[in-house]
Amino acid sequence: MGTSHEEGPSASADAAPVQRFYSGKTWIEGAADEQLDLVSRMSGVSRVAAFPDLHPGKYGPVGSAILADRIYPQLIGNDIGCGMSLFALDLPARKLRLDKAAQKFRALEGPWNGDAQERLAVAGLPVDLHLQALGTIGGGNHFCELQVVDEADESRLPADQDLKKGDLMLLVHSGSRSLGMTVFGSVLDGFSGLDPESSAGKAYLVAHDEAVRWASLNRQLIAERAAFALRTDLRLVCDVPHNLIEDHRNLLLHRKGAAKADGPLVPLAGSRDAYSYVLAPSNNKPRALASLAHGSGRKYDRRSMAGRAGATRSDRESLVRTSFGGQVICEDRQLLIEEAPNAYKDPEQVLDDLCSEGLADCVATLKPLLTFKRAISADLLTARQEKQNRLNKRRAER
Repeated sequence: MGTSHEEGPSASADAAPVQRFYSGKTWIEGAADEQLDLVSRMSGVSRVAAFPDLHPGKYGPVGSAILADRIYPQLIGNDIGCGMSLFALDLPARKLRLDKAAQKFRALEGPWNGDAQERLAVAGLPVDLHLQALGTIGGGNHFCELQVVDEADESRLPADQDLKKGDLMLLVHSGSRSLGMTVFGSVLDGFSGLDPESSAGKAYLVAHDEAVRWASLNRQLIAERAAFALRTDLRLVCDVPHNLIEDHRNLLLHRKGAAKADGPLVPLAGSRDAYSYVLAPSNNKPRALASLAHGSGRKYDRRSMAGRAGATRSDRESLVRTSFGGQVICEDRQLLIEEAPNAYKDPEQVLDDLCSEGLADCVATLKPLLTFKRAISADLLTARQEKQNRLNKRRAER
């Protein structure tokens, strides 16, 4: 069994209780534990839950859920609504040609050329809401990954989900892109907390909720672009955000890298060279705050990866291939190194902790085949953006 507990500084009289849902086998940085303690002492915080993907973040611990009576925008950060959406493809695995699929996946680079205004209107969002970024993945740890079901426990899946061994899937990890940055940038004076009934608090929540819905639509469009490139249809299995604020028992539940787990299924992402999993939440642990780990979680920060991966040419070449025989599309060398598989914890250990704690059951195991991150180099991407900015400026001056 894992060893969830409430002890140490977080159990003191002036701190909210912290429930840790991980065992001693899980890699947890001391800095992340210190951030948990700091968060537990923030004004109005009544409970904190921490999961095995826990690691330090810029403003607070990633892999945690925090219940408070006020709004703390920094606990969500700038990628509001970031999450993972899992889709089943109507494409037999036997018909997949990985090399051809890799070339087709490159169509995900660059802006989406669909009718953004129409899709925004259907989603009930303003039709001019960050049109330029809609349907794009972004950088960092975001990705679109083609996977195959390696194992499935069909008896434990919901009745409307018939995932079977050999089925092809898409897992999309992305968020609200520049929209979330804009929303977060507008409340940098709210670090002491916003009253949800204040004008500033209400304005933030309205913008926050729009960003969450925008991010969900963004993942849907990314998946549609990938399915179109592969000439297949797709079906949504689950859409699970992990950076958001929600009402919870008349308080505000902040999830930072903690998957919303009040639905039937939740994806747990591994690294690009590790299995991902589909979980069925148990929802029998109120102290988990209706949340789960969202992935394996970082073991090493991006800056420290420069000396841990890609040191030689052969090492760099190996970063675009996986031990499963899969491929990685990423022409940005720095991003390849920062997101190398050894930057992340062992997802199997994260899964073991969640299951041992009674938080969820694993109902499917997904093997990565093709991971898309970026099809052109960062320098070329910057040059293209600068060119586009110059064109936009000239048009505005006419």
